[in-house]
Amino acid sequence: MLEEVLSSYGINTTAKIQPHGSGLIHNTWKVTDQSNEYILQRINHNVFKQPEYIARNIEAIASWLEKNQPEYFFVTPLETENNGSLLHITGEGYFRLLPFVKDSLTYDTAQSPQQAFEAARQFGLFTCVLRDFPVENLKITLPNFHNLNYRYIQFENSIQHGNPVRMKESEKDIEYLLSRNYIVSTYKQIVSSKEFKMRVTHHDTKISNVLFDKHGQGICVIDLDTVMPGYFISDVGDMMRTYLSPVSEEEKDFEKIQIREDFFEAIARGYLKEMGEELSPTETGHFVYSGIFMIYMQALRFLTDHLNNDIYYGSLYEGHNHVRAKNQIVLLEKLLGKENELTKIVSRISPNRH
Repeated sequence: MLEEVLSSYGINTTAKIQPHGSGLIHNTWKVTDQSNEYILQRINHNVFKQPEYIARNIEAIASWLEKNQPEYFFVTPLETENNGSLLHITGEGYFRLLPFVKDSLTYDTAQSPQQAFEAARQFGLFTCVLRDFPVENLKITLPNFHNLNYRYIQFENSIQHGNPVRMKESEKDIEYLLSRNYIVSTYKQIVSSKEFKMRVTHHDTKISNVLFDKHGQGICVIDLDTVMPGYFISDVGDMMRTYLSPVSEEEKDFEKIQIREDFFEAIARGYLKEMGEELSPTETGHFVYSGIFMIYMQALRFLTDHLNNDIYYGSLYEGHNHVRAKNQIVLLEKLLGKENELTKIVSRISPNRH
């Protein structure tokens, strides 16, 4: 089956194919054809209902960059030989082929403040070079992906109609998240404010979506499936959620969850190095809120799924999504506890903070 896909790109059917990476959404393989290397992916169309939207977005951005920012390094999928499409569609799904960036490395976790700085700088650079791109031309690949108001309504519905046994067990967590709904009110103010600009936003800024060279320098961002119009809080918030603590949302020992201030400063320095002049003072003033927004939203989503019997994320053991929700609640509390100190860090390094 994969040989047929590769042949549509003119790749020899004797090419070596091996699984690649640790992504959970798509199937990914590394393809070696003599001296050429590629990344082959099957897009998960259970998650991305209209994979052609992804292709259109990437095509539009690649074309715009080639014309307006040709020096920016951008990994564009290859076209099929028969119809020049960025997607090869079969009964087995939607496939794409990308050139493998030679000597590039990826990391699953942010291992040092310097790595966090480089990743944040790359995500900031991506949005900055596309600042004049007509953002309204981008297709919405995941509707309501980071719409906190929508996620909160889903949470409220799960409280009304969810598993009664699980609701009883989760009472404290439900009460906690309800008591923090001012975070939703702030989000509503942001989306109705002229001070917050809709930009080309990556929406999935975990460190594994950055390519590094062997010297630890960032090369570019990858995995552009979630690139859509959005607010900077999505990208900054996701970095804070996934870089600040030494342990992930899967950690059951909540004592290990912490907010590493040196990693926060690295994120702020890296992102603001590229985006500092682009953000309004009001946006910069919500830099720390970005993390609060994202961690709160993820806690809502995990607890919602737990109450709805794990229909979205699934679970590897009984109560898995409850553990994830509790983990994020602890992370949120620790971030809120350091909000003042972190705000001072942003004030110290930001070029436009009043």
